[in-house]
Amino acid sequence: MEYVPLGRAGVRVSRLCVGTMNFGPRATEAESFAILDRALELGLNFIDTADMYGRHKGAGLTEQIIGRWLAQGGRRDRVVLATKVYAEMGDGPNDARLSAYHIRRACEASLRRLGTDHIDLYQMHHVDLATPWAEIWQALEQLLREGKVTYFGSSNFAGWHIAQGQERAEARDLLGLVSEQSLYNLKDRTIELEVIPACRDYGLGLLPYSPLAGGFLAGPGPDEGALSRRQSSPKVKAATERFGDRRDAYLALCSEIGQDPAVVALAWLLHNPVVTAPIIGPRTLAQLERALPALSLILPTEVLNRLDSIWPGPGGPAPQAYAW
Repeated sequence: MEYVPLGRAGVRVSRLCVGTMNFGPRATEAESFAILDRALELGLNFIDTADMYGRHKGAGLTEQIIGRWLAQGGRRDRVVLATKVYAEMGDGPNDARLSAYHIRRACEASLRRLGTDHIDLYQMHHVDLATPWAEIWQALEQLLREGKVTYFGSSNFAGWHIAQGQERAEARDLLGLVSEQSLYNLKDRTIELEVIPACRDYGLGLLPYSPLAGGFLAGPGPDEGALSRRQSSPKVKAATERFGDRRDAYLALCSEIGQDPAVVALAWLLHNPVVTAPIIGPRTLAQLERALPALSLILPTEVLNRLDSIWPGPGGPAPQAYAW
């Protein structure tokens, strides 16, 4: 297993991150434990969750499942554990967003559910334009000082939000953000305009979520063997109506080179030097195993160029991509 730095931070993580959104809502606790056991056995040491995952089944259900898995012993120090703060976790007026009041309480609640005394990567799940950066960083700095959090990251930030947040952090002599988690895949490449340049310039590792566009890029096949959501999902159906011709060309290319479409989509992400680790969200052991060949697949330049022709990006780095 290859391990790389998380952005400009010194901590090293596996090149695939185990996303846990399915744990609880779609995978039972026993199935979730089996996936995490196998991931650790394979050397995948990077686990991503959020306080809101499994929320409709019970507040913080996914974090609770992970906490019970960690409690089996000998595992906490073998994983880099990431979770998130922002989502509405109660009915009160301060049970969401990024006020210092909520950050403190949300972190304490996540620590209890996860059964640990520290979170390795604490990510702001969304931008909170109503809370000043001075307040946000003051709250996060306190968690750092108390040893409850080691690194901070962002998620769903625009490029200028990353710049703004990082400049405020550096003004406080903080390391600031080390990662950004964004929607990114062959079909959805908007972040190439400004988010990826911001990550590159500020030294943030990119953690792409939905690397298969909700299953759209996985290709046909039985759900048990699919890395992604079912091909019949509403999102996949809508994408097929709009981009069906492109996907047909993509699947034909994958067939021509003899590679699984899901593996090609992941390998394409791994070719980007800004990408630290795509986040895969396995619901079964088979889905976890299907992702692994992407770690060793090197796509030749000709194939990368053909992928760009099928799935063109927004035009290049900002500002060159903007038409006048």
